[in-house]
Amino acid sequence: MKIYHSRIIITFILLLAISLPAVYAEGNRDFMRETGKINVVVAVILLIFLGIVWYLIRLERKLTKLEHQTKDD
Repeated sequence: MKIYHSRIIITFILLLAISLPAVYAEGNRDFMRETGKINVVVAVILLIFLGIVWYLIRLERKLTKLEHQTKDD
């Protein structure tokens, strides 16, 4: 249960961190859309976010495996 709450908190913080720069960049939004660079920015942010999520899931699986090994011993 403790791990589940930490996952929710980490996910919320990551989503907040990703969405805050978009709020402050309201003035530059038209320029980015006109030049077509907004798609690149979104793709890079999405790629970074997916990489972080993949790393956290992999780390969680390793920790669970280690916890089970220590309980068995």
